[in-house]
Amino acid sequence: MNFLAHLYLSGENPKLMVGNFIGDFVKGRNALEKFEPEIVRGIQLHRSIDAFTDTHPVVAASKNRLRPKYRHYAGVIVDVFYDHFLASNWNLYHTEPLPSYANRAYHLVESFESILPEEVKYMLPYMVSGNWLVNYAKLEGIHRALSGMARRTSFNSKMEEAVHDLKANFDDFKKEFDTFFPELSAFCKSKIGEQ
Repeated sequence: MNFLAHLYLSGENPKLMVGNFIGDFVKGRNALEKFEPEIVRGIQLHRSIDAFTDTHPVVAASKNRLRPKYRHYAGVIVDVFYDHFLASNWNLYHTEPLPSYANRAYHLVESFESILPEEVKYMLPYMVSGNWLVNYAKLEGIHRALSGMARRTSFNSKMEEAVHDLKANFDDFKKEFDTFFPELSAFCKSKIGEQ
């Protein structure tokens, strides 16, 4: 899952949201020692979400549709596609309008600036000025996100072309998201309750 889903799946616990948001940028067990317990819980939730997603058969079907062309980037692309479906149908998942939720999320993450990994500090102003979380709801926003990722890869990932695959197989990807996401949400609720 991508940034919007990781924030949403944290519920309304601010430190859990921040930890989940920065999860991809915190590497190794020892790195966790720098953070307070609630932030660590968020990072661990992020890792649990990634593990659940990476081993789910429905997500595998989405990835397999893309794998011949995009190889190991298929998973990254599916994460962004799934954020598109979450953003474009946001009112089914949350009572707060997406623009308001996104602003609140940006301000929340910015308020933890002192603990953010360097890559997050570098990326965050671009995310806020480009309003990524809201723009995931539009195909142009998805295209922009994937094109930006393509520019940052060492290899020719072709991710900038992936929006064409989303359009061509839109109903299949949407159906897979609609099947998978409620299961992921239930998994996260139980995970948060356990901790």
